[in-house]
Amino acid sequence: MQHKQYLALALPLTLSTITTPLLGVVDTAVVGQLSDSSYIGGVAIGTIIFNTMYWLFGFLRVSTSGFAAQASTSLDTEEHVMALLRPFVVAFLVGLLFVLIQQPILHYSLSFLGASDAVNVSASAYFSIRIWGAPFALANYVILGWLIGMSYIKATLILQISTNVLNILLCILAVHVWDWGVAGVGASTLIAEVFSCVFGFVLLRKYAGSIWQQPFIQLLKRALDPKPMWQMMKVNRDLFIRTICLLVVFNLFTANGAAFGEDVLAANAILIQIHYMMAYFFDGFANASSIAAGRALGERNEKLFSQSLRLSFQWGLGIGITLALVFLAGKQWIYPLFSDQQHIIDLTSTYANWLVLFPLVASLGLVYYGVFTGMTEVRFVRNSMILAVLLYLAALFSLQPLGNHGLWLAFLLFSLGRSVFLILYVPKLRRLFKQTAAA
Repeated sequence: MQHKQYLALALPLTLSTITTPLLGVVDTAVVGQLSDSSYIGGVAIGTIIFNTMYWLFGFLRVSTSGFAAQASTSLDTEEHVMALLRPFVVAFLVGLLFVLIQQPILHYSLSFLGASDAVNVSASAYFSIRIWGAPFALANYVILGWLIGMSYIKATLILQISTNVLNILLCILAVHVWDWGVAGVGASTLIAEVFSCVFGFVLLRKYAGSIWQQPFIQLLKRALDPKPMWQMMKVNRDLFIRTICLLVVFNLFTANGAAFGEDVLAANAILIQIHYMMAYFFDGFANASSIAAGRALGERNEKLFSQSLRLSFQWGLGIGITLALVFLAGKQWIYPLFSDQQHIIDLTSTYANWLVLFPLVASLGLVYYGVFTGMTEVRFVRNSMILAVLLYLAALFSLQPLGNHGLWLAFLLFSLGRSVFLILYVPKLRRLFKQTAAA
């Protein structure tokens, strides 16, 4: 695989994934134009709750992509379908559970995050509407992961962009035309999630026609076969642990930021949304690396595997430097997009230089992650993430006297740890591939 082939995967995937954090960006920007900073904080808290819920099961997309990429090299179309159905069963059941226990989730989340009463009111309005989209949101993870793993890049692009453009338009209309406030932001996201799931099934009808060519009950029985289901759950277990580590970091970040007051919480929310935009740029390249590594494993192609590592390093580092320079040059024009309150803009600018460093220290870890998931050797991802969280906790405790600056420095150390600790496992991954290819 050469640079041109890698970019043919990475650029459309980047374009599709970058629209995902635009949801949070637009939500924050739209309510940021309203008069009260508690609206920004409320959406930030509500978004954190959903990120917590959905990130816990974000492995559904990642593992589905890895297994689908490996299955794509096989002529057995039923294996293609199994890579879709197994995680889909899990997604539906978990999404239904979230809806059933929505009140305890909201109560304990607000108690843990400890924001002001005004922020909690806004967060509750947002949560109580958007929660009904949980089964659709998790189903979308599986659909998207399967399309990516099977290299249906055009379909992935169409699905992501159409869904998120719909959300953006509805959000602007709901708040600024229909005057629905924070509740309108939640309703817009709910409608977009339902639309995405329905449209996703239309695409599956085209690209996974085998589902309708055989009795569904027969396919479902095979999907629930304990041995392959256990293999999938082993991979998902390690990704689940990784996700818990991420949630510990971001929830502690939000909780500590909330302790500094509503204005600091609002400023941090703006910067975190920009951080998500940066992270999703890397995600497109990580998906490309995952496809390449998954194909290499399926074909037992050691040359392709080595190329996936080399391209991940080169493009990860290049994108990191580019994003840092772009943000450094344009940050003064970015903040007013999120808020028209000058004191919030000034406070955001105070902490912004920390974010310039984020793409530099996080780049390799975020892109190499795709190689490990494509190989479905995610125990190394789990271990590296645990080490990075331990570094974060130590930094968070020792840097408390620095206030919000210490909070951002701890976050950067965590991001650096993700890269360094994962890179240390690359030699082991090489040896495992050689052993598998020789078997």
